[in-house]
Amino acid sequence: MAALRVSASRLAGQMATKAARPAMRAPVSAASKRALSTASPMQTLKRQQASSILKVTQRNAFQQRRAYQSEIAHAMVEVSKNLGMGSAAIGLTGAGIGIGLVFAALINGVARNPALRGQLFSYAILGFAFVEAIGLFDLMVALMAKFT
Repeated sequence: MAALRVSASRLAGQMATKAARPAMRAPVSAASKRALSTASPMQTLKRQQASSILKVTQRNAFQQRRAYQSEIAHAMVEVSKNLGMGSAAIGLTGAGIGIGLVFAALINGVARNPALRGQLFSYAILGFAFVEAIGLFDLMVALMAKFT
């Protein structure tokens, strides 16, 4: 019984000194490494699995993540983008019709009064520039619908 008291007091003294000072790491010798590695095949297997999981996690951290979780959602978003681009590109037909009307009016005006050819041509170029700008804005909106 006295031996138990002595060992208990020693244990209490050791714990008090460990709490008072920071724990220092003991250097690991080659023998202790071998002892750890041959301790149990199950522990070795767990260690290998943990390291392989860590490697896969690190590899996946550097890869870009998809914005959508399922393939169906990703496909639906791509289809929606294509439909939006197509419907926005319909406005380009309006630009083509507008350019045709501008130059049809130029030909009609020059046919009625050939003396005003220079002035009518400058008006036609100005109208062409306005209609073409609207067409380019529509093309920009169509491309934004596709790539954003």
